[in-house]
Amino acid sequence: MPEAAPFRPVPAWLDEAVFYQIYPQSFADSDGDGIGDLAGIADRLDHLAWLGVNTVWINPCFASPFRDAGYDVADYFSIAPRYGSADDLAKLVDLAGRRGIRVLLDLVAGHTSDAHPWFRAAMDDPDDHRYIWTTADHLPAGFVASPGTRPGGYLPNFFDSQPALNFGYARSSPGEPWRRSVDAEGPRANRAALREIMDHWLRTGVSGFRVDMAASLVKDDPGKRATAAIWTELRHWLDRAHPEAVLLAEWGDPEVSVPAGFHTDFFLQFGGPANGLPMRSLWSNNTGTADESWDPLDCFFDASGQGSPRPFVDAWRQATAALGDTGRIALPTSNHDFSRLNCGPRTADQLPAAFAFQLTWPTLPAIYYGDEIGMRYVPGLPEKEGSVLGPRYNRAGSRTPMQWQDGPGAGFSTAAEDRFYLPLDPAPDRPSVAAQRADEHSLLHLVRRLVALRAGLPALAHHSPVEVLGADYPFVYVRGDALLVVVNPGRAQRSWPSHAWAERAARARPVEVDGVRITLDGATVEADGIGYGIFELT
Repeated sequence: MPEAAPFRPVPAWLDEAVFYQIYPQSFADSDGDGIGDLAGIADRLDHLAWLGVNTVWINPCFASPFRDAGYDVADYFSIAPRYGSADDLAKLVDLAGRRGIRVLLDLVAGHTSDAHPWFRAAMDDPDDHRYIWTTADHLPAGFVASPGTRPGGYLPNFFDSQPALNFGYARSSPGEPWRRSVDAEGPRANRAALREIMDHWLRTGVSGFRVDMAASLVKDDPGKRATAAIWTELRHWLDRAHPEAVLLAEWGDPEVSVPAGFHTDFFLQFGGPANGLPMRSLWSNNTGTADESWDPLDCFFDASGQGSPRPFVDAWRQATAALGDTGRIALPTSNHDFSRLNCGPRTADQLPAAFAFQLTWPTLPAIYYGDEIGMRYVPGLPEKEGSVLGPRYNRAGSRTPMQWQDGPGAGFSTAAEDRFYLPLDPAPDRPSVAAQRADEHSLLHLVRRLVALRAGLPALAHHSPVEVLGADYPFVYVRGDALLVVVNPGRAQRSWPSHAWAERAARARPVEVDGVRITLDGATVEADGIGYGIFELT
């Protein structure tokens, strides 16, 4: 399956990418039905262009019964009517391109909806092997009873309504005849279907895909070697057919996913080193979307000052050393599955320091819609389209409508608020784009300035080196031997003795600073609580 030839180099545009994730049903509603849509996104492109982001990732917008918010696809080639049409997507891609913004779609590769025509056919046809079926009278663990005339049951990939596409098993077992090889007819057909789906949308002008549950294809796959081989095959095809397109993995382990063929992978709260510990130790917490299996921990970007950046830094160093120049690592502020930066004990005043770090560290930044104004995780919301995953894990709180302006409806929709996809944040002081646009001292303006710095200063380019000088409170590092960055997310004042850097620190010029000072002799850097500073070194 995989070819021996090396992959094409990462497209040059990717190194300059600042991603912005849009949850389409919650971003902007153009037709007054209370649900966001593609035309609404198009209407708000000027906000993204003003902010400086240049690559948009849109959560699934394909036809779906929406039992998992669109991650249960019923037709990969059709846009869900609630979002518009293929023409609306084409218009969005065109208008975004005119503003220098690329559009990525979300590819659900490992499963479909049980309403997909493939599954509707397979549940009545014992000879159809697009999905994983058993004919056993007593279903093995994890299998779901057949809803059709076909005996036995099928294997789901996530919810029961999401049957796993059959990409084969890495290991066979005489007692489990449903374990087909990765080169059996069904797995071959599914690999061909992925190429067809990607090719279709890439020809409409999109620039690539974020791939959902990318590690989930081949079952019983130690080390994910057989799954990696499938992505290697697809990457070689992509390099030939669409050499400027990119694949972003929801894998959480760049050391595995990038050699497999992905251009970049996210550091996530799960997967990879120690089940996502480096990311969770950075700025996630146990509020809102906490997996019950996670141990409570103090993360670095909490006010208590009990965490450490070391788990993240160590994992980043190991991954970047393993990848070399073959791929990239992306660092999200949050996403549709996990609590926002503003959640639980972490408050809006702590977010500037988080963005100062995210937008100066040598990873590809991904901003989740609304994080640029400090939207919060909203607790206590009802279950919506599969949002609840456990007693303390409701994703709805991270999926509330974008807050464009103050007042009723928040500029999200003209519909009555009781018709909104999800309720607005009820807080009387909820932030809005309009209010923060009018305030040059707002988080929104800071994020915009930081994005511009990243684009304009060679020292903040992805390939520019980083030297960590202090991995504590404050967190101190130098980019490209030209910029000194100091971040103190705790509320207590901290200091860092600059030692060998004193002479250069004394001459440092403030670039973007709040609550950080360097003594006249350069011997000490003092950081107020929740302070941050970016200084130019000479």
